[in-house]
Amino acid sequence: MSEAEQVPASAPEAAAAAAVLDALNATDSNGTEALNATAKFVATPEGTALAYGSLVFMALLPIFFGALRSVTCSKSKELGENDYDSGFRNAADMPETITSRDAARFPIIASCTLFGLYLFFKVFSQEYINLLLSVYFFVLGVLALSHTMSPLMSRIFPASFPNKQYQLLFTQGSGESKEEIVNYEFDTKNLVCLLISSVVGVWYLLKKHWIANNLFGLAFALNGVELLHLNNVSTGCILLGGLFVYDVFWVFGTNVMVTVAKSFEAPIKLVFPQDLLERGLEASNFAMLGLGDIVIPGIFIALLLRFDVSLKKNSRTYFYSSFLAYIFGLGLTIFVMHTFKHAQPALLYLVPACVGFPVVVALFKGELTEMFRYEESSPEEAGAKEDSSESEKKDQ
Repeated sequence: MSEAEQVPASAPEAAAAAAVLDALNATDSNGTEALNATAKFVATPEGTALAYGSLVFMALLPIFFGALRSVTCSKSKELGENDYDSGFRNAADMPETITSRDAARFPIIASCTLFGLYLFFKVFSQEYINLLLSVYFFVLGVLALSHTMSPLMSRIFPASFPNKQYQLLFTQGSGESKEEIVNYEFDTKNLVCLLISSVVGVWYLLKKHWIANNLFGLAFALNGVELLHLNNVSTGCILLGGLFVYDVFWVFGTNVMVTVAKSFEAPIKLVFPQDLLERGLEASNFAMLGLGDIVIPGIFIALLLRFDVSLKKNSRTYFYSSFLAYIFGLGLTIFVMHTFKHAQPALLYLVPACVGFPVVVALFKGELTEMFRYEESSPEEAGAKEDSSESEKKDQ
């Protein structure tokens, strides 16, 4: 959801988590609305334009680069290897394939999680809950930012850099019954990334500064788009359609989302101050965009880029059409929100745009059937197919 709200400056792992990200950002519509009758901030036109323009730009970065990295990630998955250069090399770096069954469960799991958080904030102290969440997201944020930075660092470091290899291995049992619990392979460059990410994490933990929040938020979004893979376009339509209903219901039907969003302190949104021109880096009146409004359409756009690659036509028609559709949908969300001065469920506008534009393009190109037949298999399914083909060869 996209919105803006006056918030204090001291005021983010699997598929279901990506769906919940959007649920936790519902508040007042823009800086012209007050949190109460006594505290009112009126954003200048320049400040509003700068804030929303920056949010749109930041939203496009993880979608574009996450989609490109998902192609490399998908090729690595097809090879049954995890050798692409994107950070710590372990099973957690492999993409998570979302099936139609997973997609159908998304809105239910997200709704239960959202309502559970609502009850927690009603029953328990908000201060202690946010303290636990801060520590949790500190760990996740450091790992996500390190994973995001690793390819860049690999290009920055000179070839002469002494890059040593390390392995962190925890096992359980002994002999034939020995089982791996943790198996991380990393190098010196990864450790440098981890150190830099830890500095950002401590900065966020102590100051809750909006720049640190955005660094973690961008890392979460890019990792989500890169590592969450829809197995086909139909699954994408089920996912986006279900979350379309979910988003509209929890924004317009209840006050649950608003209550949780105002109580929840974590880097699960991108923020940009509308009073930056007046107060500089100490600005505190933020326009916001929930990460779910980036990750959910983003994984669908990334799927269409992989479909473009599979066509082997040296064009990115479906990727660019869906990317432009996202820009259109997000711009429409901001326009409606600013006009009616009320929080808007961004997926209400993003889902029809991101699904509709590529479908229309496919109809004009006569590739609609081919687009819906495109299928990606999970690593387990790919392994099962390989084992089956090998056994058939042996039988022959």
